[in-house]
Amino acid sequence: MKKFYVSLLVLGSQYAFSQGFRKDSLKENSIDAIVLTGLSKKTFVKDNPLPIKRITAKMMEKTNETNIIDALVQNTPGLVAVKTGPNVSKPFIRGLGYNRVLTLYDGHRQEGQQWGDEHGIEIDSYNIAQAEVIKGPSSLMYGSDAIAGIISFFPYIPVTPNTESLKATSEYQTNNGMVGAGFRWAANKNNWIIATSTSLRFAKNYRNSVDGRVYNTGFNEKNFSLLLGYQKGNNYSHFNITYYDNEQGIPDGSRNPETRQFTKQIHEAEEDIMEERPIVSNKELNSYSLSPLHQNIRHLRIYTNNHYETSIGDFYANVGYQRNNRIEYNHPTLTSQAGMFVRLNTLNYSFRYIPNNTGNFEFSFGANGMLQNNKNKDATDFPIPDYNLTDTGVFAFAKWSNNRWNVSGGVRYDHRNLRWDDFYVAADPATGFDRQVSAGTPDANHQFTAYQKKFNGISASLGASYKLASQLYIKANIGRAYRAPNITEMASNGLDPGAHIIYLGNKNFDPEFSFQQDLSLIASYRDFSGEINAFNNNMDNFIYLTMLLDKDGKPQTDAQGNRTYQYQQAKARLYGLEAYFALHPQALKGWTLSNSIALVYGFNKNPEFKDKGTNGEYLPLIAPLKWLGKLEKNFTLRKNNWKNITPMLEAEYNAAQNRYLGLNQTESYTASYFLMNIGISSEWKVGNKSSLMCNLQVNNVFDRAYQSHLSRLKYFEPQETVNTGHRGIYNMGRNFALKLVFSY
Repeated sequence: MKKFYVSLLVLGSQYAFSQGFRKDSLKENSIDAIVLTGLSKKTFVKDNPLPIKRITAKMMEKTNETNIIDALVQNTPGLVAVKTGPNVSKPFIRGLGYNRVLTLYDGHRQEGQQWGDEHGIEIDSYNIAQAEVIKGPSSLMYGSDAIAGIISFFPYIPVTPNTESLKATSEYQTNNGMVGAGFRWAANKNNWIIATSTSLRFAKNYRNSVDGRVYNTGFNEKNFSLLLGYQKGNNYSHFNITYYDNEQGIPDGSRNPETRQFTKQIHEAEEDIMEERPIVSNKELNSYSLSPLHQNIRHLRIYTNNHYETSIGDFYANVGYQRNNRIEYNHPTLTSQAGMFVRLNTLNYSFRYIPNNTGNFEFSFGANGMLQNNKNKDATDFPIPDYNLTDTGVFAFAKWSNNRWNVSGGVRYDHRNLRWDDFYVAADPATGFDRQVSAGTPDANHQFTAYQKKFNGISASLGASYKLASQLYIKANIGRAYRAPNITEMASNGLDPGAHIIYLGNKNFDPEFSFQQDLSLIASYRDFSGEINAFNNNMDNFIYLTMLLDKDGKPQTDAQGNRTYQYQQAKARLYGLEAYFALHPQALKGWTLSNSIALVYGFNKNPEFKDKGTNGEYLPLIAPLKWLGKLEKNFTLRKNNWKNITPMLEAEYNAAQNRYLGLNQTESYTASYFLMNIGISSEWKVGNKSSLMCNLQVNNVFDRAYQSHLSRLKYFEPQETVNTGHRGIYNMGRNFALKLVFSY
């Protein structure tokens, strides 16, 4: 079957907020719901040519996961996550991730060193009112880094005039003792709005039936946000501040070779003999205190969003500043000394003009971009250089619609300038660790050679949605998208302590270009609803990692077992499908049976690897077939302010992955697994204006020992240990989770 596709629509956000979160925009699984992410003023799910999934705050509240990305994964076929423990999840859309999935927060691109394997998303999950996942190249609005799609988060905004609200959230999870609490207060009076929120989440080491407690997987996360604004009708100006602070443990997987108990590093460099490391005590394994070897990520965001209607059309202007400090500690003999300390400053801007509609046509013109400066601070490891980056892009978009058709398309031009200077390191006589020095320093090593490169790209798309019948639509897209290589793909030359990877880049890489087609069928009826999406993506200059081997054919490592990976570039092809189907018959009031399935194939089209199978033909980090089924029954109650109660049974199956990149032992086979989750949620009316929601859930009911193909911890066992039939670290075992949400 011929498949058409993509690279179209993608963001705008402010119009829907000026209208407020209307009831019809928050209906779960409604094709008539308003999409907040788009180039036009107003778009519905049914009219958007791109496959898009909306996840409301209530859906996220009823999904008990340790981080917000995992909550989206459970609600979105085709979205998966590369995980480094419970609290670090990097989103992948249809086999593509890292700087190919653009994360937006209130319309602003999230810039926080996304290149790192264990670099998560710096967002307060308790203050999100809605999220949207757009699957497919979305470069038209945002240029580079949206080649796979977009995950867009929208914080709560008090849009209803002359109201005041508050929300308190608390949760506890038994597996890792995770405790979470969040509080939000907001008001809208006389066209002035204010909202403030704060939250805290902390956990100790998680556990499973194979590894017991997994050392150094705890975390301590704090958030704060403030919104001030003026809003009159559809016109508004918002000023926002958010601050994220996370202390995050990252395991290295070292174990006693005879017992496989976790051990810890207490010596430096060559003095650190892994087989002689001391065993971690039970007290440390069960403690909320983090290991001295951990990460500290601090992310400050200050921005303003503005929208004004005039006689000649609508104007949008967004400007923001972000500062991301990433500090990774890896020195057991000098715990205050950072191994890596990078500070990224980003100034991003977006301007858009939408003229008044001309007949059935709507047009949109705009420009956006960013200025970045990255600086290495007081550290001993320098995987990337100090650099300056300038991004600029301009676009034009048009949309035509009538009773049955919605046709849209556009074109965009991007320019990126990336530059870094010479960078030297030398041993510090006082500590023996490397430090940044000037060029004339005796015994200085030339870590990075000065370089500058410019990238240019043209993105274009054409898409359509057609109403076949009442509540039945077919959608098709075709598009070309662009992505410039990121800093680590081009310049990396050293250890990222948190990732436990020595990265080697290539400054001669060319930009990635994708040509993707997508065909979708979407339906929503009284008794059932469903959606099926098929896609085909051909990519030029696809960038990926392969592990390097030493002369003995073993992984090339340093004394601490950190492996060396080199970036490569080749043509690639990815194709697959996602399907969702739900039964909610009126004859069985309150019952819902939903099923989703997602499948992706990824191939390296380098002729050298043709018909080589796992020895190079398959792309890395491709999730296997996944099926998720859920059965729930909503009982509506009218007694003692008890509004409803909903029991739930959920089953998840992940097939074995035998299409993996086995070249140089980069990846390995992953066995299939089946998980069962059960839960019950209920809601009470408290007084006239308040409600209390309680959600109790048990994930992995049978305490199944399993490894996800996209778990990085699967490969965290740097030395040989006794043969028990297990290798690497396993995913989380049985977990009881309780969440309470009070709303006023």
